[in-house]
Parts: sequence; C-alpha cells; structure tokens
Amino acid sequence: MKRNATANWQGTGKEGKGNLTTQSTVLNKTQYSFASRFESGVGTNPEELIAAAHSGCFSMKLSFVLTGAGFPPANIDTKCEITLDPAKGEVTESHLTVSAKVPGISKEKFEECVLDAKKNCPISKLLNTNITHESKLEA
Repeated sequence: MKRNATANWQGTGKEGKGNLTTQSTVLNKTQYSFASRFESGVGTNPEELIAAAHSGCFSMKLSFVLTGAGFPPANIDTKCEITLDPAKGEVTESHLTVSAKVPGISKEKFEECVLDAKKNCPISKLLNTNITHESKLEA
C-alpha cells in the first residue's frame, strides 16, 4: 500500500508560501507558510500534520491491541503534541495524551496496551524522536 501527498512552494523560506494536496484530496491546495509554521498564521504546517497522523495511527493501533486482548474499546480520544525546536531544526518530541473508555479492563492492562500501541503503531516507528505519553482510563 502506498499513499502520497504533494507540496508546492513559491518564494523564499520566510516570505514565500506553499500549498499541500493529499491523494484523497482531503487537503486540496491547503495553504502553509512561515507564519503558519512558526507564528500564528492561517494555514496548516508539517508539525500539525504529523500530530494528526500520530494521534490517528496510535488510536487505531490501540483499538486493535485492546480488541486483541479481549477488551474492545467503546471510545478512544488521543491528542498528540509535536515539539519542534527551530534552533536545532528538528522535532524533539511527540507527546500522546490518551483517554479511553474500555469496559472490563484493569488500569494495569490498559497501560500495557497503551505502551504496546505507542511502541508499535507505524507512525511511532517512523518518528526518530522521543515519544512520551499520558493515559487515562475512563469509568
């Protein structure tokens, strides 16, 4: 399976502008710029898209892990915060905050499943950064 996206950039790094389009066209010439990446400008940015990819991938992997352990989840909410260090020019951390409603599971078993999903979701495996997490099991 292969997926793709394209980027078009025009101009200098600081004054230029670009757009992103995904194969599915969910993003279709979606604007991004220096301001949307390093300030609070309108548009998306690569780090926001990485956060979406990581939270989505982790949530789905956690669902598979929980179901495989005999505890199908009722709901999983995951927030991912990507930390970019502009001085280093690198992503230094991806922090996952997950809250889930999983009938019948113990806190210990839930945490075991969270750790498995964090380690083994394809986006976690792709990222070359520190991945941390917080987890909450809802009643």
